[in-house]
Amino acid sequence: MRNTFRFYKTPENRWYIDIPEWQDDIAALEMVLGADTMLDKVSNYTSECFVEMSDEPFEGADPIRLIENLQQSIGGGNYLMENFRGTPVNQEMWLCEVTEYVFKGLPEVIYVNVIQENN
Repeated sequence: MRNTFRFYKTPENRWYIDIPEWQDDIAALEMVLGADTMLDKVSNYTSECFVEMSDEPFEGADPIRLIENLQQSIGGGNYLMENFRGTPVNQEMWLCEVTEYVFKGLPEVIYVNVIQENN
């Protein structure tokens, strides 16, 4: 699966993934516990970014590796992004069950590339 997703930050400084077909509570789409910090970094501290993501490697992508599977407890998993575009960031993040929805499971590695940055 390879797709591009829009992430946006509200005036209240809360990051969300934009999934128009999402039918459940929008609160589940909020990026928290490190994912918000990662989005600040990769968006260059703006309020919107477009991220290409895949469970297969592709040119220009940085890996985010699963370090703790939490499917049996709170859902999702803890991931680590070691580098972003060649710069060490060592950003841990919890990616919730929305990750399972997007990827139809919990990938061991998610490959990401920011393809567009806006403010």
